[in-house]
Amino acid sequence: MTAETVQVRDELPDDLWVKCERCGVLIYRKEFERELKVCPQCGYHKRIGAWERLEITVDAGSFEEWDAELTPADPLNFPQYREKLLRSQRATGLKDAALTGQATIEGIPVAIGITDFSFMGGSMGSVLGEKITRLIERAIERRLPVFIISGSGGGARMQEGLLSLMQMAKTSAACGKLHKAKLPYIALLTDSMAGVQASFGALADVILAEPGAMVGFTGPRVIELSLKIKVPKEHRTAEFQFEHGMIDLIVPRKQVRYTVAKLLRWMSRK
Repeated sequence: MTAETVQVRDELPDDLWVKCERCGVLIYRKEFERELKVCPQCGYHKRIGAWERLEITVDAGSFEEWDAELTPADPLNFPQYREKLLRSQRATGLKDAALTGQATIEGIPVAIGITDFSFMGGSMGSVLGEKITRLIERAIERRLPVFIISGSGGGARMQEGLLSLMQMAKTSAACGKLHKAKLPYIALLTDSMAGVQASFGALADVILAEPGAMVGFTGPRVIELSLKIKVPKEHRTAEFQFEHGMIDLIVPRKQVRYTVAKLLRWMSRK
């Protein structure tokens, strides 16, 4: 081995490869990113954040953010809640677990909302609930279809108590208004999606899911602790929900844009 070879190896970056979290195969990072962070070997869909999800979903330069100024408070003075909020805000670039606004998908105007698991598990506090509600209300005013990507747990955020719990009813009521307005609503459920099945996540006209996503009313740990039963692994998958009629279509990440645009064109026909 020559000194030149050693120098070249020393100059190689440390992040050339990514290890699949499911099958363990090593993937060249650039290939992994070209595949939108889906393992080419086993099809595992890695979780991605709201901003990254937005980038691969909507037309470039078309996004106009709504309600970016909304910031969560600490109404109960819950221990360490403010610190957790600050950590999540720094990690995600979001003020809360939802990103909302207007964009186009293959030229079709749409009101879009994306929740982010990296922000306190995507739990629904007063800000997330308010942003989803305002998203739907603006969509009704502007006669826009709605597309919500639930990339989060979405359950009530315990640090906000009843203010959090009431968001489930509020967002569900907003979905009811959207239905009465006869505007299309498409939901995409991604890993890990649980609590929003008790509200806006399960109320869409068409419910899509990414392959292998954990989807259910609540997480398996909560079920096992509450009911003292063992939950089968397949019970909490998108595929299980699809087989039992809770999901309309399982869509690989690379096909989401095309599928949503096709659905919107079909659903918007008069």
